[in-house]
Amino acid sequence: MRLLAGLAVLLVFGLTASAVSSAFLLEDFLDKRYGRTLKSSADRLSEVIAQGPQTADADQLGALLGPPLGLVAVDADNRVLESTGSATPAAAALAEISLTVPVGSTVRYDGDDVGGGDGGGGDDEQPGLEAIRIPSPGLVIDRGPEETDIRPAAVVLAIDSSVDDGTVATLIKRQLGLVGGALVLLLGLALVVLRLGMRPLAKMARTADAIAEGHLTERLPSRRNGSEADLLAEAVNRAFDAQARAEATVRSLAADTSHELRTPLTTISGWLDLHRQGGLSGPGLETALEHIENEVGRMRLLVEDLALLARLDAGRPVEREHVDLTALAASVIEDAQIIYPERGITMAPASSAPVLGDADRLQQVLRNLVGNAVQHTPERTSVTVEISQVGTDVQLRVIDDGPGISPKDLPRVFERFWRAEASRSRAYGGSGLGLAIVEAIVHAHHGRVDVESEVGAGTTVTIRLPRASTRQ
Repeated sequence: MRLLAGLAVLLVFGLTASAVSSAFLLEDFLDKRYGRTLKSSADRLSEVIAQGPQTADADQLGALLGPPLGLVAVDADNRVLESTGSATPAAAALAEISLTVPVGSTVRYDGDDVGGGDGGGGDDEQPGLEAIRIPSPGLVIDRGPEETDIRPAAVVLAIDSSVDDGTVATLIKRQLGLVGGALVLLLGLALVVLRLGMRPLAKMARTADAIAEGHLTERLPSRRNGSEADLLAEAVNRAFDAQARAEATVRSLAADTSHELRTPLTTISGWLDLHRQGGLSGPGLETALEHIENEVGRMRLLVEDLALLARLDAGRPVEREHVDLTALAASVIEDAQIIYPERGITMAPASSAPVLGDADRLQQVLRNLVGNAVQHTPERTSVTVEISQVGTDVQLRVIDDGPGISPKDLPRVFERFWRAEASRSRAYGGSGLGLAIVEAIVHAHHGRVDVESEVGAGTTVTIRLPRASTRQ
């Protein structure tokens, strides 16, 4: 309704402005036409008088000038001697005001108001008389056999500009009727168009209500025709899809977390039940305690990883101190070479690479990347760490020549609790959070991480972090 009301206001304003403009233009046209008629009549009368002494009676002058015109004849003292036609009711006033402008210029008379001009018809737009004064040497006005003819010193021609006032008034009335009719018609058409245009929005509202009631697979209708309603529907559908993915992620996270915790809890519960039943003693009890301790460690590590991800997701800032990424990577490589002496784990020569960040978290990133590369590749696979400076960034690459990751699995490597099918074994105690933690830590340091892989050729994980200025 607000849209319709706004449209109605615009229509009223536009149509009224058009009607008023038309009336003013018509009135201006008529005023200019009166001025042209008056001047042309004065020129014609002057030409007749210039041909020599001319004698004419009032009827002849009226026929010469035409019905809208009138004439006032004055003597040298500006006294009215004769008047004809439309000039008769205001003869004295026309004689007086015609002296206020130069000879040959028009002057306008509106009742008691007097105005002057230079031939344009004056400034007053009220209906009245327009007059022009011309000398009349040689003109003799025949007053009949019983009266003496007169020789006026000048004549004042006048034209009644109120003749077409009825035309303007009629135009205004008709335009008001047309404005009213057009307004009703246009508002009716606008209402129909708006109802048709609002149908998609009504369908969207019904669909949104259905989604709110639990029909989560419903989506807003879209015809893909590029209209504003379609653009809105597609945007809202994308928002619903993102929400659905987020909810699915939460459900998956809860399911995966419970699954990850169920295995160690089941193991611990089994050993405890065996102990209650008296089945453990001596070396067997020590073995049970060792297994229980291992499972508790797995649960503790999982909980710590989840807590870290929760802190990073909440946007909590990380420590900001100068860290030499090259020295940090060298330390991680040394540890890995000790833990996996049979693997070819090396680091390419690199210069100092200062970054601002949390040394412990960055070390965790390096350990996760190297650990993933070692744990999920065959024994003869080599792992290489390269550090270089690219523009204003420090780039770190962990490269292996293992079996690689299939294209369908590559987009999911940063998902939490996700493992490629070939690596779903928990022999290495992996929870599927390693790369998710890597991504979260790197983003918290305002960096980015990418994975490139080709089946049979190996995998490369690339991290880029903003380079810090050299410490003074």
